[in-house]
Amino acid sequence: MCSFGNSETIRVGLVAGEPIRLEGLASIFESHPGDGLAQLLPVIGTLEGLLSDLTLVYLVVDLNSSTGSMDALETVRRKRPDLRLIVIGPEGNDELVLESIIAGARAYLDLKAGPRTVRQAIEVVTSGSIWAPRHLLSKLIDRLLDVPDSSLANLSPHLTSREIQVLELILLARSNREIARQLGIEERTVKAHVGRLMRKTGADNRIDLSMRALSRSLLPANGVPIRPQSSRNPRPVTDE
Repeated sequence: MCSFGNSETIRVGLVAGEPIRLEGLASIFESHPGDGLAQLLPVIGTLEGLLSDLTLVYLVVDLNSSTGSMDALETVRRKRPDLRLIVIGPEGNDELVLESIIAGARAYLDLKAGPRTVRQAIEVVTSGSIWAPRHLLSKLIDRLLDVPDSSLANLSPHLTSREIQVLELILLARSNREIARQLGIEERTVKAHVGRLMRKTGADNRIDLSMRALSRSLLPANGVPIRPQSSRNPRPVTDE
């Protein structure tokens, strides 16, 4: 595979039971990464082999052809709960999507997803965000919050207007880079806002933050208008 000169390379494991599907997944890594994005390097192997590679952080699992389907995700969750999963599975199965996310998936795509969409989802996950059908988010909240806690209403932290804007975009599965561009601020500033949101809510990650935000109704009903900052000399969006 040729190098595109990016200083960072992210290795992504690929698991698929059919050679033709595995070849198709590997082909999405051949395109040039976008500006500022790391080069993605596919690592092909068996599920057991990839799980034993402790340097691997990201894993694409094709449930359409992987033997055992959800059993594969359970194996990942049991042996490598630190892995960030991108799951490809059948469409129209909300239950499977929810189970996949609960099992640790950071992205879920169906068979209709083309190479460009799959590539974009992987880039979103490697940037620290999630990619999943938004209409399932409330169902996921209901699933994980088995017992309503009335005390949560008294624990809602005070959020600034900018933190509310960032939180709204996190709930739309936007990456830090996308949030920075939409709000007209630097990516490092977005990271600082996300860090404060997690500290204020006690969240461990962005998914946990999203669930806490919805369960505690942290966002005002009308929201906060999201408009890019404007100035004669706008500050550029920079990368860390």
